[in-house]
Amino acid sequence: MSLRLKFILYWVSIHVIFAGLMVYLLRNNRLWLLAVEVLLVISFGVAMYLLKSFFKPLDMVMKGIDLIKDSNFSTAFHHTGQAEVDSIVNIYNRMLTNLQYERQRMQEKHFFLEKIIGAAPFGIVTLDFDENIALINPYAERLLEKPLAQLTGKPIQAASNLLSQALATLEAGRSEVITLPSRRKIRCTKSDFYDQGFQRYFYLMEELTEELRLSEKQAYEKLIRILSHEVNNSIGAANSLLQSCLTYKTQLQPADQEDFEMAIGVVTSRTAHLNDFMRSYVNVIRLADPKRQLCNIRDMLENIALLFKADLAHRKIQLMWHVEEDVLPVVYMDRDQMEQVFTNIIKNAMEAIGQDGVITIRLVMQEKKLILSIEDTGEGIPAEVKANLFTPFFSTKENGQGIGLTLIQEILTRHGFIFSLDSTAGEHTAFRIIF
Repeated sequence: MSLRLKFILYWVSIHVIFAGLMVYLLRNNRLWLLAVEVLLVISFGVAMYLLKSFFKPLDMVMKGIDLIKDSNFSTAFHHTGQAEVDSIVNIYNRMLTNLQYERQRMQEKHFFLEKIIGAAPFGIVTLDFDENIALINPYAERLLEKPLAQLTGKPIQAASNLLSQALATLEAGRSEVITLPSRRKIRCTKSDFYDQGFQRYFYLMEELTEELRLSEKQAYEKLIRILSHEVNNSIGAANSLLQSCLTYKTQLQPADQEDFEMAIGVVTSRTAHLNDFMRSYVNVIRLADPKRQLCNIRDMLENIALLFKADLAHRKIQLMWHVEEDVLPVVYMDRDQMEQVFTNIIKNAMEAIGQDGVITIRLVMQEKKLILSIEDTGEGIPAEVKANLFTPFFSTKENGQGIGLTLIQEILTRHGFIFSLDSTAGEHTAFRIIF
């Protein structure tokens, strides 16, 4: 039973007693009846006034509760002139002001956070309580290669690419650098937070490709400059001494002169070879900026294939072409530099096959972009070797210098072309370039 009902029952009971007293006086003493009637009217008026005054704060509180339930924090109450009621009004209005301020502040923070997440130069993926995708920012969409609309409510591996598969196996609280086939290096971190008292997970994906490449480049450029300086100085002094030594040939016995000159020639040829060896490294760090011109990629590849024609025939390697009809193989590029790239890729494909195989050159259009793929039927690249591809000075060849893929990477990066080297041990290998 509510307080209001109790008060009304009490008030009705009192006046029922008064009514009974009036009936009694009506029969026995009509003079007192008039006095009781006057008293009853006064009592009724006072009771109505007290009832209204007594329940006014309660009515105000109930209205305030309804407004709060409706999240209406903009409606305030006016003062009534009653000290007790006005104290409640002051507290309620102050509470509404604080709630309105807090809601506005939270909305502004939420809006600001959305802006930061949307413009963040790293990927953010938030999972719901069932560990399905709840939110993806634009950067993460590009990394996962699918929009939020296709991934919402699905597990992270639904993106169906190498990065998403690696994220699915990443443990909470761990960070790992994942290398994609395109040689992009992504540092992925899985962490957690609490929402409504329950644990939820999120991923952070930061691309380190350019940062690591520049750091690596600065390191090997410094090393090459130091080695080149020392080797050139040593070769210059050694060749000068060797030439001086040749003047003493006439002082030797005629039978020894030929051996002496041959020995000096061998040493000179080795210093020349060492000089050429260092020059090949120096050419990588002294690579000029691309001088772009309109080039026909197919014509360039056909000319390079013509250079390797004899070697391909000797190795019994067949060169296959797959060019879509709507392909326009014309791109702005530095012809000399890109010829080096195509030459190195085809040469690597031949060496990967060895004998008896097929090299396929594909030119296709995808999403208005020209894509070149050079594939070979070699034995593929082992996992331990794949991890070191594009690393300066690394080579699996007996006399390799380890600069071929480094030069390719430098030229393609300077042109702004996207590239990847996809291979699995025991399977075919494909070098892919997106112009």
